Amino acid sequence: MLHFTNLLIVVAAAFAANLALGFFPGVRIPAIVLEILLGIVIGPSVLGWVTPDAPVAVFALVGLSFLLFLSGLEIDVRRLRGPTLRITGLAFAVSFAIAIVVGLGLSAGGFVKSPLFIAIVLVATSLGVIVPVLKDSGNIGSELGQLIIAAASIADFGAIILLSLFFSGRGSGGTAGTLILIGLFAVLVCLIGLAIAGFERSKGLAHVLERLQDTTAEIRVRGAFVLLLGFVALAATIGLETILGAFAAGALLSLVDRDEMMTHPQFRAKLEAAGFGIFIPVFFVSTGLHFDVNALFSSASTVARIPLFLLAILLVRALPALLYRPLLGARKSVIAGVLQATTLPFIVASTQIGLSLGVVSPASAAALIAAGLASVIIFPAIGLSLLRRDMPPGAREAEPSRPMPVLTAADRALCTAAAPTAAGAFPIGVGG
Repeated sequence: MLHFTNLLIVVAAAFAANLALGFFPGVRIPAIVLEILLGIVIGPSVLGWVTPDAPVAVFALVGLSFLLFLSGLEIDVRRLRGPTLRITGLAFAVSFAIAIVVGLGLSAGGFVKSPLFIAIVLVATSLGVIVPVLKDSGNIGSELGQLIIAAASIADFGAIILLSLFFSGRGSGGTAGTLILIGLFAVLVCLIGLAIAGFERSKGLAHVLERLQDTTAEIRVRGAFVLLLGFVALAATIGLETILGAFAAGALLSLVDRDEMMTHPQFRAKLEAAGFGIFIPVFFVSTGLHFDVNALFSSASTVARIPLFLLAILLVRALPALLYRPLLGARKSVIAGVLQATTLPFIVASTQIGLSLGVVSPASAAALIAAGLASVIIFPAIGLSLLRRDMPPGAREAEPSRPMPVLTAADRALCTAAAPTAAGAFPIGVGG
């Protein structure tokens, strides 16, 4: 018989984290940080109140899938074109090259096992954290804001593809075989997308959808959930990471569902309410439950990895922003680089895959997550401070003091992540 006591404590912790931040609007600690920290405190490593049992694991699994689905939903293909696409694509290539060099250095120093794996972990950006910063400073629609959003989208999408390419289907054809599988998956996604687009043009179907979308049927939400689980199942069946399926489902929905006639303006808000109101917080609290505090503090050298990994994140993500200088100038390029160095969700989930594959040690995984926690606290605060200095004095004084709402609202983005099959980790299968 299933018991839901552990799940109750987890959802209560997620509720308490955000409620507590609501009482202190001047405290700019992202909610995701507090959720993970509470998970650590109530988990086996500290108080031992919660054991991550089956109900918690299932909710965490759905939460991770929903997180990547909503991240894919934020991809705006119209932004990824022309000079913006060229410069951000080049910046990502440079970022990955720097990450390889950093990974080799960390491997030579005995800090990590796989230089390639750590390089992939380091290249992602948490757009769900930096978008609120851009909004609060009034830069969301500026050239700076749009360039950062495009760069983060490419970084997150690229990280997921690279992780799927090199760490899926191991032992079943290697990289070449996985590349073929990714190509097959892409073809299937395109065919499904064309079919959905064809159905969307049907006046009869459009009328039925519009009639049922705001009733208890919530037909569009149900359809989106079918698409999400269908792509996750398809990716797993083919032999790829389930994260790729979840992300691809969101990206495809974003592409085919433009709603130019504004017939269903509440659709995405409903999806976000389901994801961020129910499932995704369980994933982050559950991350804290699995956090290995003993491994992190097992030795002074392990603790020393935290600032080392934080510096690695900054180098990998901030240095390529120098390529933005022709478009933004030197000062705003520095701001873009600092904001791009914000990352956590992808680190959280990808390290779980690394643990299941044996390419990262528990100590390094814990230090990487701790470095990610530090990045979402430090770098957005620095970026916001630099952005405010560029504001006119009158606008700066008039700006209200608001908390930084992380991983909420319509501008969610890549925090891409992955899931494990190792004992003690989330029961999300690694492809192949």
